[in-house]
Amino acid sequence: MSPQESHSLGELGEFGLIASITADLADDPRVPVGPGDDGAVVRIDGDLVVSTDTVVEGVHFRNDWSLPHEVGQRAVAAAVADLIAMGARPVAMVVAFSAPADLPASWAKQCTQGMKLEAAKSGIALVGGDVTSGPAVTVAVTVLGDLAGHPPILRDGARPGDVVALRGRVGWSAAGLRVLSRGFRSPRVLVEAYKVPEVVYSAGGEARSGGATALIDISDGLLADLGHIADASGVRVNVDRAAFTLPDPLQAVSAAIGVDPWTFILTGGEDHAFAGTFSSPDRVPEGWLVIGEVLAGEPSVTVDGTAWEGASGWDHFHRS
Repeated sequence: MSPQESHSLGELGEFGLIASITADLADDPRVPVGPGDDGAVVRIDGDLVVSTDTVVEGVHFRNDWSLPHEVGQRAVAAAVADLIAMGARPVAMVVAFSAPADLPASWAKQCTQGMKLEAAKSGIALVGGDVTSGPAVTVAVTVLGDLAGHPPILRDGARPGDVVALRGRVGWSAAGLRVLSRGFRSPRVLVEAYKVPEVVYSAGGEARSGGATALIDISDGLLADLGHIADASGVRVNVDRAAFTLPDPLQAVSAAIGVDPWTFILTGGEDHAFAGTFSSPDRVPEGWLVIGEVLAGEPSVTVDGTAWEGASGWDHFHRS
């Protein structure tokens, strides 16, 4: 019985779901042994980078806001972005999927299709995972990346005199969430940015070619994540707002709801852009925007030379 023919995961069963997920996986020369045994075998050329990301119903998505394939895409994009931020080449991923038994099997199938779509975009292979029942849909994606003989690009390499550059867009997902939270569906580009981030998967290679001294995935907010670089490197990072052009959709939403658009740009998370530091402006790769500088001083992040008032980004367990 196919997922389309059954009404729920309870009717399809664990092994039926696994079979539907693995049925159309393409062969990959990096994966000598794929799904079907007790474990997969993955071939790499250098040190291995491992990262995990989890998407939980009611926390990261709502079914009345996101389609199943968008949930799958988002889960993979968020996980793979961490590999890119380490300068690694995405190789393989395993997925743990938990859901209530009465979830429509078609929902699970479409979510899987979204995972495969985003996996193809990023060049990563799905090699296995686990499925189980649970009170809410949870998708945990563990990704493996190959450094191919190169050292990882870490957060602790920024030095005074470096410039800070950004690859990708920031603030769009946060604005899209605000739109949906107020019961609206437009501007559509912001809503879609919230549901599925546009990750620049080439960013890691670009940063390495430019000799990036530090690199990070912007998942919790630009200021918050630059703060991780500042703390790890023992430096002060200053962001120059004059470097940015405020996109029209962000300005429109900000005006409509009475919010400072810089709140979205500087503190909005889940766009999965990348911030890197480079030794000089001429080392910054094409497509990256120089947005600030690295200075000596106590670890901190400033905006136009002064402290930012208010939250700098998202923290799952902080509610003040």
